[in-house]
Amino acid sequence: MKLSIVAVGHKQPDWVLTGCQEYLKRMPRELPTSVIEVKPEPRGSKTREQLQAAEKGRILQAAGDSVRLVALDEKGSDLTTKKLAERLEAWMQDGRDTVLLIGGADGLDAELKQRADEMIRLSSLTLPHGMARLLLCEQLYRAVSLLKNHPYHRE
Repeated sequence: MKLSIVAVGHKQPDWVLTGCQEYLKRMPRELPTSVIEVKPEPRGSKTREQLQAAEKGRILQAAGDSVRLVALDEKGSDLTTKKLAERLEAWMQDGRDTVLLIGGADGLDAELKQRADEMIRLSSLTLPHGMARLLLCEQLYRAVSLLKNHPYHRE
C-alpha cells in the first residue's frame, strides 16, 4: 500500500517542507508515503463553489484511480492517535492505496467530501494549511510507531 497526502497549496515555508520530509523519511519501507502539492485556483472574482470545483479536478487527478480517499474536514471523525493507528492498520490490511486530502483556503468541494471513503479531522482548532500538513505527517509517523511498538509514542 502507498500512502499519499494530496494538499492544495504552494510555496510552503521551509520549516513545513523540512518537517514533512523528516517524518516521511522515517516511514517504513512497506508504507511509502508522499506529499503531493496541488496548485490552488486563482481567486479573482470566483465564488467559493467555483474555486472548490476547480481544485476538485486537480485533487482527483493527483489522487489517481482506485484509491481510498480520506478527506480532512472539520466535521470529520475526531480520532486519537491510537484510533488513527488502528485505522491505518486496517487500511494496510486492505492493501488499497490511501490518499489523504487537505483542501485549499476554501476547503474541499462538497462532492469530493461525499465521494470520500471517510472523513477525519486533525483538530477542532483552525490550522494554517502548512501546519495541518506537518501535523498530519507527524501523526502518521506516530501511528506507525505505535503499531510497531516503537518508543516514539508514549501513552
